[in-house]
Amino acid sequence: MQIGRQEGMQIGRQEGLLEGIEVGLKLKFGATGLALLPEIRKIQDVAVLEAILKGLETADEVEALRRIYH
Repeated sequence: MQIGRQEGMQIGRQEGLLEGIEVGLKLKFGATGLALLPEIRKIQDVAVLEAILKGLETADEVEALRRIYH
């Protein structure tokens, strides 16, 4: 039961981060930024997703974000 609960929390965290990333990409880079979403949605590692979301604050181009997860 505890494992299922932890997995559910992990999935919820991933979904929340992905939503935040999507909004950030849209606001900062428009359609060009949103083009990264299919790649980013494949990422399971919460720490990487957090890094991408944080990188949105300072990234001045889409490629700077791509370097975070490549």
